[in-house]
Amino acid sequence: MNIQVAGEKLELHPYKSVYWSRRRALWIADLHLGKASHFNRAGIAIPEAVTDANWERLYELLDRYHPRDVLFLGDLFHSQYNIEWDILGRFLRTFPDTRFHLIMGNHDILEDRHYQELGLLLHEPYLEWSPFLFSHHPLEEVPEDWYLVCGHIHPAVRLRGQAYQGLRVPCFYFGARQAILPAFGAFTGTGIIRPHRGDRIFMVAEDEIIPAEAAE
Repeated sequence: MNIQVAGEKLELHPYKSVYWSRRRALWIADLHLGKASHFNRAGIAIPEAVTDANWERLYELLDRYHPRDVLFLGDLFHSQYNIEWDILGRFLRTFPDTRFHLIMGNHDILEDRHYQELGLLLHEPYLEWSPFLFSHHPLEEVPEDWYLVCGHIHPAVRLRGQAYQGLRVPCFYFGARQAILPAFGAFTGTGIIRPHRGDRIFMVAEDEIIPAEAAE
């Protein structure tokens, strides 16, 4: 689905990502690689299919768009060094013509050199590509002349009605001055958002994007 934001054309993809065609840039928030391994070590069994889905979708996106830049909007890894670190290194080397950026998030806690050894370009706390200001966290006040794009919240809406029984659905949120992307990772929680009048909400439902108004 194509939308206009801050005068720019953006494509929302059901894989919870955004493609900015003018800059050939793919935006992805909250991948949380290694989160399944983290829970497995704690004795909570998570199917390998959860992890495989992340890699399959990531590959499909890069194969579809051939982006010049990929922007990870924080929480690329779930805190600790894990086996998926090496998998990511091999994955990134598969796309030598693409630059991979990481806007540091609260779970990206390892020393910078670990990320840089993978070839990641680090940015903290922001990356400025006019008209967009990219960060991991939302801001109470967005600097003048910028439109903020972030993650962290894992935004979702709750569907009402007997058939849905309060089902939570991940969504893209676009407010007057900032956007919040859904979490890309297949094994992440969600946070219910409460939009203001005029905000735009796009729900992620399997293989399609649905404007919230159309689902009411």
